[in-house]
Amino acid sequence: MVRKAPIAAPITGSINGTPEQEAYLEKIVKQFTITPNYLEKICTHFMSEMEKGLNKEGQTLAMIPSFVEGRLTGQEKGHFLALDLGGTNLRVVLVTLEGDGKYKTKSSKARVTTELKTGPMRNLCDYIADCVDEFLTEEGLSNSDSTLFLGYTFSFPVLQSRINRGILKSWTKGFNCSGAVGKDPVMLLQDALLRKNVPIKVAALVNDAVGTLLSNAYQKPNTSIGLILGTGSNGGYIEQIKNIGKWKTEGSPTSHEMIINMEFGAFDNERVILPVTQYDNKVDRQSINPHGQIFEKMISGMYLGEITRNVLLDMIDRELLFGPHDGRYDSKSWSKELSGHYAFETSHMSTIESDGTPELTRTKEALDLNLNLRGISTPESKIIKRVCEVVGTRAAYLAGAAIAGIVRHCEISPEEGTDVGIDGSLYEFYPSFEERIYEALAILLPNHKNVRKTVRLGLAKDGSGVGAALTACVAAHMEERKKSALG
Repeated sequence: MVRKAPIAAPITGSINGTPEQEAYLEKIVKQFTITPNYLEKICTHFMSEMEKGLNKEGQTLAMIPSFVEGRLTGQEKGHFLALDLGGTNLRVVLVTLEGDGKYKTKSSKARVTTELKTGPMRNLCDYIADCVDEFLTEEGLSNSDSTLFLGYTFSFPVLQSRINRGILKSWTKGFNCSGAVGKDPVMLLQDALLRKNVPIKVAALVNDAVGTLLSNAYQKPNTSIGLILGTGSNGGYIEQIKNIGKWKTEGSPTSHEMIINMEFGAFDNERVILPVTQYDNKVDRQSINPHGQIFEKMISGMYLGEITRNVLLDMIDRELLFGPHDGRYDSKSWSKELSGHYAFETSHMSTIESDGTPELTRTKEALDLNLNLRGISTPESKIIKRVCEVVGTRAAYLAGAAIAGIVRHCEISPEEGTDVGIDGSLYEFYPSFEERIYEALAILLPNHKNVRKTVRLGLAKDGSGVGAALTACVAAHMEERKKSALG
């Protein structure tokens, strides 16, 4: 699939700010710019944390075994359901696998309100069961004689014990339902489906990054890495089972390989290596999960706009932005809209970064329309654009450091190469995000002379839906084999 993200337009000419504005901006640029040497240090630390997580429980990089063993061929067939929970929306997807890497999907989407995200878990599960039931009725499958297998993309840290069993470790991404942490999300959902007589078996618990890897692999069997770069962020990759020192299980594995769910949003929660600024600290402090998921808070779509807003507010407080003219204050300096948490959305950054008009007309229009900031001058617009650039570029470089760390850990040679499936609105729509990741990869993988051809990034659109269905397919085959073995 061809990506549609525009190319970021550089600022033309000088900013023409005051000496104080220029000095402050220079300081901001320095704080958010990651040098090649520092990028290498981050990547090296990421690899050492991977090793720790593979060999011992309770590490910052959780490195959770997914129980999804082996690789896909692209020839799998059948009807499977997927349920995707992990952001602002809940999706139910019917996936028909046709073989030869081809599939068809039908889906429905429902909004998950803040009330549901932060209320009792039973309410959320009942809502999900109602959505699934309604979807099956619409598709004429509610009276099906056979039970449909469902893959549940549950995009939160789960300690998995089987392909469809696990314990929720903690909530992320603005969710904080009571009565869920320490319990099995599959059982909680299955109970709700049984209460409402919905003919579904929750056959697989799928993390979004694992599902994205699988959906990419169905079409590109050389895929070994899957990433989420959207509202939240995470990574998964195919690991040699012999390298998973902490993995203990009954019986023999069905393959020498298994997908690892990294949960890399928590990387460097100890603040050992990441270049955390005061603006990041403010986002973290005011978040629903302070001191957690610090890497995610530096690279995810949910937070980039808020980091940018914090920089702009600091400039306003210092009278370096929308400051007084001829002793009169500008009403923009006490903008209620800009003062609201998460009011400066990452989508605004995308609009601003792609604006190549000489006077930044589209930037001014976006700020007027979305934040009621009228009559912004061109120098002020350029300052705001520059802040967006450095925040957005830092995020892409950090994402690149994670990808390079996985490639180096797995010792993927330029001759072998790999496909990398990436799902998420940040990667899909943010201007030049992919190009900036490649800049980081070129620095960190010098032996890959043409890194675009050897580490092939690609959009795995709807990966969490199709990937979950593929995992349900794997689970169904595993169940059939167990029944056959029992005779």
